[in-house]
Amino acid sequence: MAYSTRMAAALSGATVGQLRTWRRDRGHGPILCPELSARPVLYSFRDVLALRAFARLRQNVSLQMIRKALAHLKKSGEVEHLSSYSLVADGDSIVLVGRDDHATDLVRRPGQRVVATMADILQPFAPRAGVVVPHLLMPSPHVSVDPGTQGGQPVIVGTRVPFDAVAELIEGGVPPEKISDYYPGVTADAARDAAAFALYVDSYDTGPRAA
Repeated sequence: MAYSTRMAAALSGATVGQLRTWRRDRGHGPILCPELSARPVLYSFRDVLALRAFARLRQNVSLQMIRKALAHLKKSGEVEHLSSYSLVADGDSIVLVGRDDHATDLVRRPGQRVVATMADILQPFAPRAGVVVPHLLMPSPHVSVDPGTQGGQPVIVGTRVPFDAVAELIEGGVPPEKISDYYPGVTADAARDAAAFALYVDSYDTGPRAA
């Protein structure tokens, strides 16, 4: 599965500028390099999970603190993909929560947990004013994301039909009620939902913020 920078941003809650910054090495290594390809930039589903976690952390802590936490994580011998770890914030530190709920402070000291489970990472959240990032696995009522279906690309629920294929037909003038002529099983409501999600992705706030 491979996600373009724009799709990875729209699903993770980071801006395109942030993704660019997070790929850069500032002396302690990048925040996250795409697992699949650097040119063109293509992110994996695991990358999107990790990026979503970072976007949530940025609501509470600085980018410098995240870099320090990741550097300490590497020094402690943790080499798994970053989506494997539960990193949580307490306002002035970042804590690694283990599978046994044991907390290890990565910056200053353990504190109150803000995000501690994968369920939290998947839920909708607002990374900044005016932006609400949808649920990762169910971005809208008729659009879903499943790593085992179409390489993780968003599809119409219950089908293997890519949402953007439906959205392109609607943009081309095909009424939602006629989409089933092209893709049996795709209802008019599902077609409208696909078009709305495409609009979200296309108009996603990539903004100037890069930290």
